[in-house]
Amino acid sequence: MDRQKITLFSNDFSDFPIGPFPYDPEHSAMGEYHYYPVKGYTGQWYDPITNSNYRGPSWMVTEDDGKKYMEQMRVLTPGKHVSCPTLAAGDKDWEDYTVSVRMRSLYTGEPAGVLFRYQTSLMHYAFVLCNKKAMLYLVEKEKRELLGEADFDFDCDTFYELRVDVKGSLIRCYINNELLIETRNSRYTYGSIAIAAYMPAQFTDVNVFCDEEEYRHYIVKKQAREKRVAEKRLRYPQPKLVKIIDLRDFGAGRQIRFGHLTGTDEWFFVMAQHQKRVYKDRYANISCLTAVSLETGEVLWQIGEPSRLKDNAYLTADLPFQVYDIDGDGVDEVIMARNFRLMILDGKTGKVRKSIPTPFNEEPAEVLCGIEFRKHAFDRLNVDAIRIVNVSGKERPCDILIKDRYSRLWVYDSDLNLIWKFTHNNTGHFPYSYDFDGDGKDEIISCYNMISSDGKLIWKLPIDTDHVDEIICGKFDPDRDELIALVAGWEGFMIVDRDGNILVRDINGHGQRISAGKYCPELPGLQICTTTFWGNQGIIYLYDCKGNELWHMEPSSNGNIIAPVNWTGDGTELILLNGNIKYGGMIDGEGDVVVVFPDDGHPDLCAEVIDIMGDPRDEIILWDENKMYIYTQDRPCEIAGREYVPEKYPRCNFSNYRGEYSFPRWREKKSVVTEKRNLSE
Repeated sequence: MDRQKITLFSNDFSDFPIGPFPYDPEHSAMGEYHYYPVKGYTGQWYDPITNSNYRGPSWMVTEDDGKKYMEQMRVLTPGKHVSCPTLAAGDKDWEDYTVSVRMRSLYTGEPAGVLFRYQTSLMHYAFVLCNKKAMLYLVEKEKRELLGEADFDFDCDTFYELRVDVKGSLIRCYINNELLIETRNSRYTYGSIAIAAYMPAQFTDVNVFCDEEEYRHYIVKKQAREKRVAEKRLRYPQPKLVKIIDLRDFGAGRQIRFGHLTGTDEWFFVMAQHQKRVYKDRYANISCLTAVSLETGEVLWQIGEPSRLKDNAYLTADLPFQVYDIDGDGVDEVIMARNFRLMILDGKTGKVRKSIPTPFNEEPAEVLCGIEFRKHAFDRLNVDAIRIVNVSGKERPCDILIKDRYSRLWVYDSDLNLIWKFTHNNTGHFPYSYDFDGDGKDEIISCYNMISSDGKLIWKLPIDTDHVDEIICGKFDPDRDELIALVAGWEGFMIVDRDGNILVRDINGHGQRISAGKYCPELPGLQICTTTFWGNQGIIYLYDCKGNELWHMEPSSNGNIIAPVNWTGDGTELILLNGNIKYGGMIDGEGDVVVVFPDDGHPDLCAEVIDIMGDPRDEIILWDENKMYIYTQDRPCEIAGREYVPEKYPRCNFSNYRGEYSFPRWREKKSVVTEKRNLSE
């Protein structure tokens, strides 16, 4: 006699309205570093796939004779990196269970079926029908291992019930109650479920159930996790709202810089609006630049005409401006490119101090990387990004690097005299500067290239496809010299030494963001966090200092900036996801969400980490094109005698494509404790 079955999940899609499952009609890069949810009813499901090569929905709810179906409606497009359209649901804590689904393959020549013990869209088991066969796969990042198969004569007109029983390492796969595949595999011991198909297919009647013993085990595990997380949250300070700033008509997305524009301790932010030109986001021009006090919310100065155009919030590229004391007089300047001029602005007034035309586009467009339409849009360079570097060997950085989108670099001194130009293959998004040889001058890492301080190619990684999205350098591993850690799209996550040797490489999806910090205090060195976007979006990995994976997770949302946060001041960093109250917050080194943001109506499009209130702990700034919310801790730091002041990514080189780091550093606490600055209204 069968033991009593308990339903864990049941959905026939009858609760969905007819029409497309919510999707991003642009399939844009907004989700790389913005929390950018799709609008509409998703029920218990989420879509973990982003595909820039397809317009329109992947899934839609259809109906026939009163019965509703979730239909995958994409056609498989040729290409090396093809992500299977997927809808996921359920609880990652599930271990032993039965999942069943009724499915009709509308095209029988490509896989369609059910995924189980689903951990991410790149890590799960898959039971599918394809070409008159039933097949069971282990999916692990780039690997597809066939665990079993059986002949099965199916057609495009009939619904079939696919069922999988999984208990421990034992996996049994059935179709219409007929056992077709039985095997053992212990790679994944837990996970939720999903439906997936490369070509059009219809799904309905998705059910997950288990017996009483399995259910009790699941509940005990779930309660233990919830208790662990609840206890952790009690130990952490909660976010305390200290300031709301009305962005009026000058608001924008992640086009923001911070600094001291008046030569005092007062913090300002500079926000840039834009106009798109020519092609997508590739040639955007700064249309308005506004300097605003973080204390008062008052505008210090403004250049250009502000606009309430919605498009101001939705730029997926950098804009070329930085805030930095370029002349060393104790007051930050603004270095920017606008309307084909490179200029240095007075921080107090916004007036132009120095200005030169941007360089001419001298090379033929067809020999350069990434020039749309194989033709220069303008005679002069439309600057893509700016970085402050030190190739001159002065006491402090005072050289200015500019770039086009993907092919060339120029470096100028603080008087805007050209020092050198570099052209070689691909620049990536945001070059990194670091003095590797100790001569007081920066080498430049640009995409796969190491460039000397005088603009000569030192070495190139043996990779010719995709490009580097983010880079960080430093002594992550106490057993080695400084290393380079990077994410390079479909080329994955890499750790490289100063001589260009690839020490670690993990092709883990389209690598998008990277950070390093002391996330796990019990482990040596720093831990490295990465996330993905294109194709299999939003997968977060944590690695130890040697590049060994510690864990992975799929929070079911985009916009995870994974920046290290000195939230407690105790030497252990948290990882910021995004500002959403449901999908965001901060996670610890075990992947638990230990700090959540209050349900106070705050925006969640953009998030930034910066220490602005007097003690060494970080604040969190959340904003969209309308409002900015600033949060700090709701309690003081209780550590006596010394304070944690980590070395962070320099604010003079902010970019949407910057990797983040936090290198541990302690100092003796001052005799008089400085209280948090008052930013309240």
